[in-house]
Amino acid sequence: MSIGAVLAQLRADFPDVTISKIRFLESEGLVQPGRTPSGYRQFAPADVERLRFVLAAQRDHYLPLKVIKEQLDAADRGAGGVDSGVGRLPRKLVPLPAGGGATPGEGLPGAEDFAPGRQVRLTQEELLAEAGIDVRTLAELEQYGLLRPGAAGFYDPDSVQIARTIRAMTEFGIEPRHLRAFRASADREVGLLEQIVAPVYRHRDADAKARADEMVRELAALSVTLHTLLVKAGIRGVTGG
Repeated sequence: MSIGAVLAQLRADFPDVTISKIRFLESEGLVQPGRTPSGYRQFAPADVERLRFVLAAQRDHYLPLKVIKEQLDAADRGAGGVDSGVGRLPRKLVPLPAGGGATPGEGLPGAEDFAPGRQVRLTQEELLAEAGIDVRTLAELEQYGLLRPGAAGFYDPDSVQIARTIRAMTEFGIEPRHLRAFRASADREVGLLEQIVAPVYRHRDADAKARADEMVRELAALSVTLHTLLVKAGIRGVTGG
């Protein structure tokens, strides 16, 4: 099958998949289609099944590509798995990445949570109404860098969630000025991820952006997961649990 035919088969179950995504998974060694003498990709049914496995592992189990590849490599070596005709597929997905990671129901993010969603622009009035805050509180949030409108002065849906979360925290006596450390910590994490993926974005091949986007989403999910787990460990020290 051509890559377009593969895309058509996968789209029914994975509507967000793109040709760039399939090429990226190939570049990461998760699938290895054949080539015609003129260089066009030729996918076998087993390749499509491997792609289905990878996409399901990401969507349903929030596994990083590294962990998925380890499972596929182990199955290819015969360490368990089901023969799919060309290569083997693991019998089941590992529920957690090595060292702890996100699984459904734990409240931890997966890479898909960082995929771009539908662009929505909110006016200041809409933000205030949705978040249940007043103009004075909004001014404080902006003063301490906790909310940042876009260049045109509009806000996105994440701004609403941020404002609602902070409003809930203020009920415990916390003020916006106390939360500057959260902003600084988030900026440092984003800066680190930017340093890691920036060289990939600078590549000139057609798939570079897709690879970098995938990397930054996975790294973001791992970063937030690590932060969450570290806070949980610290809280156990506070509560003695």
